[in-house]
Parts: sequence; structure tokens; C-alpha cells
Amino acid sequence: MQLVTVKIEKPEEINFILGQSHFIKSVEDIHESLVCAAPGIKFGVAFCEASGDCLIRWSGTDPDMIELARKNAMAVSAGHSFIVFLGPGFYPINVLNTLKMVPEVCRLFCATANPTEVLIGETELGRAILGVVDGSTPKGVEDEEGIAWRKDLLRKIGYKL
Repeated sequence: MQLVTVKIEKPEEINFILGQSHFIKSVEDIHESLVCAAPGIKFGVAFCEASGDCLIRWSGTDPDMIELARKNAMAVSAGHSFIVFLGPGFYPINVLNTLKMVPEVCRLFCATANPTEVLIGETELGRAILGVVDGSTPKGVEDEEGIAWRKDLLRKIGYKL
């Protein structure tokens, strides 16, 4: 087995979700779950088919996000993996629970806007996602000022009252 890292290529502010599924209808079911969870959502999704034609299956509502999804899915190329890119102003917190409920979704590896590297194991059979490096290593522990900043931020952006 060889270990490979794949850097997710995207604009800094764009959020994405990386996961694993198990069936060709995943693309359609993920698409439907996203538009039901957040009406008007802009996104692109791509799924790495692991049998049959072994194609990158894709869908979405935004051409730029669709292209990001297809490009990054091809770079990862791990069987049954999928990647969703959310357009500006859309966030994983608004769709994660709905996405987790899609019957063929097995797991989610990350949901982030951070710089991310995907750790891949490659064998003669194919590729598997072993994990992700999501962002940077902590530089310390928050103090009272940091706690106040965090609480204020969450209230400013409307996630806490």
C-alpha cells in the first residue's frame, strides 16, 4: 500500500463536505437532500463510482461549484467517496443533519472551509480515504478574552441568542 495526500483545491471562503457513500443513486439523493434542507442553495456534488463504469457522477445547482466538485473528486479518486462544494453564503451546519440522513451515506470525513489534505491509501484494487488534515495545529488554549470573542462572534452571526 502507498500513502498519498491530495490537497483540496478551492477558493478560501468556500465550504465543502467530504464523505463516503455506497450506491449510484447517491448523487441524486444528496442533491435532493441539499435543496430540501436549504431552498435556493448553490452547490455542486461529485461521487466516485466504484464499480461498473467507475465514473465521476455529478449534479448541482451552480456551475462553478459543480466544476470544483468534479475536479476534486477526480483528484481524490477514492471509491464511493463524494464531495459537496457549497456556494458563498451557504454553510455545512445548515445541511449536515439532512445529509447524514441520506440512506446510502456511510460517513462524513469533514465539513470545512479550512485548507484540507485528504490522506489516501492506494492498493492494487484502488484508493480509500484514510482520514483528513483539516486546517492547522492549535497554537495555544483560549483565555477569557478568546472566550468572549467566540461568544460574541456566534451571536453576531446568528447562531446563538
